Amino acid sequence: MPLGTHRRTWYRQVSYHAVCQTHRVEAFTVYAGKLAIVPGDDIDTDRIIPARFLTRVSRSGYGELLFCDVRGADFILDQPEASATTVMLVGTNFGCGSSREHAVWAIQQAGFRAVIAKKTPTSPGYSDIFRQNAANCGLLLAEVSESNHAILASVGTGAEITVDLPNQTITTSAGSVSFEINPVTKQALIEGLDLIGTTLVHSPQISAYESTHDSFAPIAL
Repeated sequence: MPLGTHRRTWYRQVSYHAVCQTHRVEAFTVYAGKLAIVPGDDIDTDRIIPARFLTRVSRSGYGELLFCDVRGADFILDQPEASATTVMLVGTNFGCGSSREHAVWAIQQAGFRAVIAKKTPTSPGYSDIFRQNAANCGLLLAEVSESNHAILASVGTGAEITVDLPNQTITTSAGSVSFEINPVTKQALIEGLDLIGTTLVHSPQISAYESTHDSFAPIAL
């Protein structure tokens, strides 16, 4: 069978709906929860989930390991007011360091639906690789200005918070602030699609292209 023939047949036989169903994450539109404030800039992935846990073969069980090397009575997530928090407020450049999806899994499996980071003129809210890993796993990463970050931080850990992704607003008792997010990532989160799912949205166009182009196979000499 020439190279490419199987690929075209696959697109014809598998429906767009069936394939996308296997590449879904939990959709995010408007979410209300409680806020946890984790102070500090440049929190790297090794602090989020230490490297020694990356050899585990299962994708589950990471929630209890979130920040495990810094947990204790003085750590914010171990304080009574942080109980059942589901939205995390952090500083700048969160998720820097080595790339690992495990960091995103740990945050999600600990019960967090969204992370809000501070963006400054000299530092992004997140590292690029962490940002992409989060998008592919369905974790909302919002970026706010320094002034809006201060407004959110003023309500304290345990405060009620609502994140409205379609309107890009975050509301607390201190009022509403706006946040930034890549528009492509925003739409994927609203629709509940990972990276493969967002590609397969264009399955009809891909199939049409495949059907009008000859397959290519290298010739053995």
